[in-house]
Amino acid sequence: MDAGGETTSDIRTVYAAVSGNPNLEPTRLLCFKVYKRRWFVLLVLCLLNCSNATIWLTFAPVANQSGQYLKVSLEDINWLSLVFMVVAIPLSFGTTWMLDTLGLRITLILGSWLNMLGALLRFLGTLPPARFKLEFPAVMLGQTLGALAQPLIIFTPTKLAALWFPDSQRATANMIASMSNPLGILLANIVSPVIAETSAQIPKLLLAYAVPACITCLLATLGIRSGKPPTPPSAGAETSGSEPFIQGLKLLLKNKPYLILLLCFGSGIAVFTCFSTLLDQILCLKGYSNDFAGLCGALFIVFGIVGAGAVGVYVDKTKKFTEVTKIGLSLSTLSCIAFSVVSLMPHQKVAVAAVCSLFGFFGFSIYPVAMELSVESSYPVGEATSAGLIFVSGQVQSVVYIVLLQTLTKPITESPLSTCGDAVLSWKVPMMVMAGLSSVFTCCFLVFFQTRYRRLEAEEQAAYGTRENNDTTTSYQIVEN
Repeated sequence: MDAGGETTSDIRTVYAAVSGNPNLEPTRLLCFKVYKRRWFVLLVLCLLNCSNATIWLTFAPVANQSGQYLKVSLEDINWLSLVFMVVAIPLSFGTTWMLDTLGLRITLILGSWLNMLGALLRFLGTLPPARFKLEFPAVMLGQTLGALAQPLIIFTPTKLAALWFPDSQRATANMIASMSNPLGILLANIVSPVIAETSAQIPKLLLAYAVPACITCLLATLGIRSGKPPTPPSAGAETSGSEPFIQGLKLLLKNKPYLILLLCFGSGIAVFTCFSTLLDQILCLKGYSNDFAGLCGALFIVFGIVGAGAVGVYVDKTKKFTEVTKIGLSLSTLSCIAFSVVSLMPHQKVAVAAVCSLFGFFGFSIYPVAMELSVESSYPVGEATSAGLIFVSGQVQSVVYIVLLQTLTKPITESPLSTCGDAVLSWKVPMMVMAGLSSVFTCCFLVFFQTRYRRLEAEEQAAYGTRENNDTTTSYQIVEN
């Protein structure tokens, strides 16, 4: 180990004479290298992902207080969250190009600065005298800057895992980085109601979220010295993003397994988004309180993080990406079907909470695995391109699903158990449609999806195989010190 904290030796070429065969040249041994600072880069990404998620959902748990302070309607408050979805879709292609072309460091630093400026602008907008009425425009502009940062952050885990971590740790690193986003969502749902009990405390809430954003930006700007390590940790990292962006898109459009994953897992993301967005509106019809809906949302996320942790470690050891994704998607679909039934039944708190926990456990756990699977099925296309388009597919389908499900709701005149307020809607048909869509796309994935693990095959051939070229045999190995 050297002074820089490396955990393996530098790339070395070892020539050993081979006795008994005068025509065979010496063997060339290539050793890959991992660095301790990969954990710092991962930590910065996790903090950034978590911070951006709290900025995204700052106002949703305290919508009434926010509306009173900003002097706008609840519909306007909803747009403070929806702007993230609106901005993310058109910017996604530029983000994937940036990650695969300009590199990880530039993308992360730009994302951290946009995230910090958005958080600061939201707080600074509350400082001028009230007569100027700048609060809501400033907050919306700050949210827009945060929305610009989101694709730069949320597309990064797969790329970071590929560039900095060996194949035995990639799925785990991807899981840790990916799950920091729902952790931020959970924190926003806990912290916002605790700090902003009244509308007068909204500025204090915005300051509380601005401080971590500033600290994270400082860590990213000063601490991330390069987008990739001097020596790659694996053979796959050597050729990461080897295909030009446009050529990569063309290859993806011709890749049948990838297109199936794009459509089917994108549908799964959309179902999860619908669940998270509409949970309170669905449960209130049968008399479940906002506090209980919040508890179910928290269980959904907590059990999802636990499941992702267990699955990430398992997949790193077994490399069973396809099997785990198919099993997880199937079980999450069964949980979705169960939720569509129990959510329409009153006085079933235990059943509803249990189903929400299982839904999160099985659904969240396969997200980082599916992102890794997208890279395996599309290699040598850049990781940001292949994984990023899966996210875009999920966002587009989320918009379609939410609009569709809301259109299918029916106003009802009598609902003695309802805690929904003035607008009482029946969610029976939308819930059945959501369960049906989830079932159809899951069945398509189970039946039609089969793929080779292209990246693992390339790495295995490079790391453990031998090849003869011009009478020279070359062996590639990863050496741990």
